[in-house]
Amino acid sequence: MHGQAGYSLIEIAIVLVIIGLLLGGVLKGQELITSARVRNLISQQDGVRAAYFGFLDRFRALPGDYGLATANIAGATANGNGNNQIEFAAACAAPCQSPEYIVVWEHLSRAGFVNGIYTFAPAPETFASVPGNPFGAYVQVVLDNAYGTGPAGPPVPAMRHNIKTGNRIPSGILAEIDRKIDDGDPLGGAFQFSVYGGGSGGTAPTGPGGCYAAGPPASWRASVTNCGGASLL
Repeated sequence: MHGQAGYSLIEIAIVLVIIGLLLGGVLKGQELITSARVRNLISQQDGVRAAYFGFLDRFRALPGDYGLATANIAGATANGNGNNQIEFAAACAAPCQSPEYIVVWEHLSRAGFVNGIYTFAPAPETFASVPGNPFGAYVQVVLDNAYGTGPAGPPVPAMRHNIKTGNRIPSGILAEIDRKIDDGDPLGGAFQFSVYGGGSGGTAPTGPGGCYAAGPPASWRASVTNCGGASLL
């Protein structure tokens, strides 16, 4: 009886080439998905920033804080207290409503500055009152210092209006966003790390040793899945 013939070198080479092409296709597909998510998040941040300043230019007031929204914006059901701060809890009388960081989205959408229609409802957020990021967490516009090193510091960041991406975003994607639109530093510049947990029931991202390495210099880490960022206004 003749022994079973083995694979020839040519056949082995063909198999290896096919495997290489398949692996290359998978890696390229993952790269394309990552690039699309980076572009999506940058576009969302840029869109909210443009809407924020467009609203301010038209009404001479901040969205969410505008005290005459129900009188001047069709469909608006809530006003802010008009103190030039988008707050977590505003001290004001009806029809002023709080929290203003949720009222923001009704003002922007009813005035035509963002896509979709959002209707104010008290916290916690829902996707009927607040938009989400591509990973299913809530976006937030508010005055606080929950960015960079956060309230715990040091150094403790100053209170600033900012647009938070929401959490559940891989750190590698945030690193790419930061390199594209800012300085790549999670603790400095116009785009920084944020501990915002994406709304009620969300898990707050972990800062040093988690989403970023403290350094110096600080740098985004590559493989942490629950992270978030903030664009300073």
